[in-house]
Amino acid sequence: MIRNALQPWHLLVVLLVVVVLFGSKKLPDAARSVGKSLRILKSETKALREEDAQREQEQTGQRTGRRTGADVTS
Repeated sequence: MIRNALQPWHLLVVLLVVVVLFGSKKLPDAARSVGKSLRILKSETKALREEDAQREQEQTGQRTGRRTGADVTS
């Protein structure tokens, strides 16, 4: 039953419903908006990962007692 859950004709029906709901003129704009949203999401998740890696590196430096450039004062 699960094996035959998604057939090619199912995709055609979904595509037809999308075209009927949004119209063929709005589809390029909708696709552009989705693409823009995905790029924003990707950049935000990348920034969060970098921030977490930086925070983890700082915590590891504090645990080992090493001084970073920000810790040194003249």
